[in-house]
Amino acid sequence: EVDPSLQALESRQEEILKRLYELKSAVDGLSKMIQTPDADFDVTNSIQTDECSPLTTDGADLDLMLGKDYGALKDIVINANPSLPPLSLLVLHRLLCERYKVLSAVHTHSSVRSVPENLLKCFGEQTKKQPRHEYQLGFTLIWKDVPKPQMKFSIQTMCPVEGEGNIARFLFSLFGQKYNAVTSTLIDSWVDTAIFQLKGGSSKEKGAVLRSMNAALGKTAWLVGNELTVADVVAWCALRQTGSANAAPANVQKWMKSCENLAPFSSVMKLLK
Repeated sequence: EVDPSLQALESRQEEILKRLYELKSAVDGLSKMIQTPDADFDVTNSIQTDECSPLTTDGADLDLMLGKDYGALKDIVINANPSLPPLSLLVLHRLLCERYKVLSAVHTHSSVRSVPENLLKCFGEQTKKQPRHEYQLGFTLIWKDVPKPQMKFSIQTMCPVEGEGNIARFLFSLFGQKYNAVTSTLIDSWVDTAIFQLKGGSSKEKGAVLRSMNAALGKTAWLVGNELTVADVVAWCALRQTGSANAAPANVQKWMKSCENLAPFSSVMKLLK
């Protein structure tokens, strides 16, 4: 007669062996799968040789990007609060004026009692007025009591766009830049970081962002790759507007000077004085 305790031990051994075989099969299966990189993998190294086309001097085809509008001027209308002017949108307006014939206008809504003179003249003076149909793009800024910037576009099917970062992305897309998925994601990430952490974050968050920027700018001339992107525009404006520029580390200081050497940035600098 078999000892019950010995029989129980054999059963346990068989169960353990069975589980070991199942585990081995699982490990063998995993070894055949394609390994994915860790989420902390630094993708900035993978874009060092990515060819980002520079901003073209001729401008892109607005009809191709925005759709034909039967010859009518494509109008961009932005509402913004003068108590916190969206500087990035003003920089992008200047960049657009270098590429297209832009009909610019600034108005004050009745919800705002007074607007500083420099903001009323933030687009400068259009010395030569041409017939409306000779312009490629209409750009109207309305100083209004709104919680955050709002943009409306002439295409009826397009929903209103809210938030400085989202509007900045739209405006920069009018240059017709094409990026791969990794580069596009990095650009979006920097834009969000600038808006939510540099402008709205705590001093600890701002310090962490400045360190990240310093590391990124130690590898490339601009935040993402070797060409100016909307990430640089929004981040520069956030640093200047919050007064964080003076505390910026060396690489960030050098990058800021590179931005300010460009006319659209230097002209907006006057609004901060």
